[in-house]
Amino acid sequence: MKTSPKKSKPKKTTPLKQEKTRMRVYELAKELNLSSNALVGILRKLNFTVKNHMSSLTAEMVRSVKERLESDKKQVKIQEIERKRRIQKKKDDRTLDIKEELLKKKTRKHQEKKKKKEEIQKKVRETVTRMASIVKPKRVKRRIERQVQTEIVREKLVVQISEFVSVSELADIIGIDPTNIIKKCLELGLLVTINQRLDIDTITMIADEYDVEVELLPEYGAEIAIDDEEEEKTKQETRPPIVTIMGHVDHGKTLLLDKIRNSDIIAQEKGGITQHIGAYSVTYKDNPITFLDTPGHKAFTAMRARGAQVTDIVVLVVAADDGVMPQTIEAIDHAHAANIAIIVAINKIDLENANPEVVKQQLSKNKVMLEEYGGSSLSVNVSAKTGQGINELLDAILLQSEMLEIEARKEGPGKGVVIEARMDKGKGPVATVLIQKGTVHIADAFITGIYSGKVRALLDEHNNRLKDVTPSMPAQIMGLNGLPEVGDTFVVVESDQRARDIAQKRQLAKREQLEHSRFRYSLVQFQEGLREGESKELKVVIKGDVAGSVEALADSLNDLSTEEARIVIIHKGVGPINDSDVLLAAASNAIIVGFHVNANIQSIAMAKREGVEIRFYNIIFEAISDIKLALSGLLEPELKEEIIGIAEVKQIFKTPSAGFIAGSYIVRGKVVIQEHARLKRNEIIICEGTVSSLKRFKEDTKEVEMGLECGIGIEGAKDIQVNDIIEIYRIKEVKREL
Repeated sequence: MKTSPKKSKPKKTTPLKQEKTRMRVYELAKELNLSSNALVGILRKLNFTVKNHMSSLTAEMVRSVKERLESDKKQVKIQEIERKRRIQKKKDDRTLDIKEELLKKKTRKHQEKKKKKEEIQKKVRETVTRMASIVKPKRVKRRIERQVQTEIVREKLVVQISEFVSVSELADIIGIDPTNIIKKCLELGLLVTINQRLDIDTITMIADEYDVEVELLPEYGAEIAIDDEEEEKTKQETRPPIVTIMGHVDHGKTLLLDKIRNSDIIAQEKGGITQHIGAYSVTYKDNPITFLDTPGHKAFTAMRARGAQVTDIVVLVVAADDGVMPQTIEAIDHAHAANIAIIVAINKIDLENANPEVVKQQLSKNKVMLEEYGGSSLSVNVSAKTGQGINELLDAILLQSEMLEIEARKEGPGKGVVIEARMDKGKGPVATVLIQKGTVHIADAFITGIYSGKVRALLDEHNNRLKDVTPSMPAQIMGLNGLPEVGDTFVVVESDQRARDIAQKRQLAKREQLEHSRFRYSLVQFQEGLREGESKELKVVIKGDVAGSVEALADSLNDLSTEEARIVIIHKGVGPINDSDVLLAAASNAIIVGFHVNANIQSIAMAKREGVEIRFYNIIFEAISDIKLALSGLLEPELKEEIIGIAEVKQIFKTPSAGFIAGSYIVRGKVVIQEHARLKRNEIIICEGTVSSLKRFKEDTKEVEMGLECGIGIEGAKDIQVNDIIEIYRIKEVKREL
């Protein structure tokens, strides 16, 4: 009987302890960052009975509330995404309308210029015909012919120049006096001499002042591969298409490439180049296809940044179970920027959760309109794992290349682009070159970038030697005297001496270019450009650790845009800053903003070399503040007047040198020489000028303090009377902020 009460006591305390561990309404409200009343309302909507903030909650009630809040949060997020998509669609439609209107205007202007040119040529022919019927001395005839030729040249509105021409050279090309160009440069804030070289941006601005359109010539020596364009046209032959495969990480790019390379399609492959040198060739239905392997889009972007068009077709790989991801959008941006045809390969269709239709809808929202939706891009469902759809993809590539009518000359000196370069311990500098036109042979002299050389060996994927390389074929080339950059042109020339001469001139131009654009673009330079009216928008590349942070930062920066200053986000993505981001920023004159991410040493070195500024932030408000300050540089400052002194006129003096002098008593502040002055009589302004002279006891002085007497001379003041008031003021520029 004594043991029973001892056993009953734990039974009574156990429910009490369990009751204490239950969560109450106010505790859950605090955890969820809600008010107690709001939480009570949610519980009642979920058909739970609660009285007030002290009511106890069961585990089921807590779980139901959290599920409800999570559901509401997702719904709000979906609505916000839909709202942004509608806004973006409206912007895209408006941009398309503007582009169409600009194209129409450009076409109309071109037709008017062409018609005007034809009329001028007709008049010139008539004039020459009339002159031919008149007998004149030969010397006079030659003078007339020269005048006619000069008149024809002056009528041309387009001039072709090379980058970094001097002031005197530009004056000769445009046909004006060099001093006029120097004056224009001074107006732009540039102090130049007659022999100083100008960059292409300055040249373009100066040419616009004289209604002259500037076309940039290719780098020195780039046109030497062949001179006769008509001869080149007669030797055009169909060449293999060059295809670049792009897409998001883990979407199956590598597996797709391996499947294409290792399948029966390429059993007869000859001279293919494997991935380790950046490109390889396969043969399908007796048609060779060249594939470029460009991880991180490095070569792809570098070629666009240097003006080279190498890729014919982009195969965009998108996983059917994952959809469009950040690197997918990055690949689309690069392809659109280079104006290259896109074929979409929807991969992983063998998975149970694959949904190709959703992928197609996502692509249409990211400016990739598929053929079945009324666009121009082909799409193929593939499985890199099983090999399903590989033949259809290669058929689509051949069809697209046939539509593009890809041709190049096979005869004559070779010309191509460097897609990879490395320093080999045994072989020295080795460049992987993709030949675009002509044929490269052993012992050919060549120029690539700022380096020259002579082809010592042409190697395939197994390091087997080749005798020659034809268009669209990649090859490893040995014999360089330096390591070129990705995207540099490769041109065969007639002799070693010619190659060395071109290399020396390019190296000289490169040194001058580095001096002109050592720090090509930064926030400080952007602010200076805004003050001089050179720019109305700041281009930004944003990289962050997670998509949510990137979207939040992008939205915050977009909100800073005004009618006077605008933010243009050319690319945003998730992950560390890579070479592709630097090259994209270099090609677009943009800055890179990194949020909670880093950049590798190679990318930082490239950014320094290309003159691109990278800014790293861990706090979003610091990033917004810096960009806001940069944009504020565009706003015109407010001019505010600050009264620094008031003087009362007591006596008038007239001197032969300084004119009328007002003997005055400083009532307030001080009087400073060369500051603005206003003469007032009965609150009416008589005249305004500057303090031209200031004397105290017949001695010149720079300023006089309050309570003292002095003689004040005001520039342009002739009507000064006793008891007039002189206000000394200063005009200050006050910075405006967004």
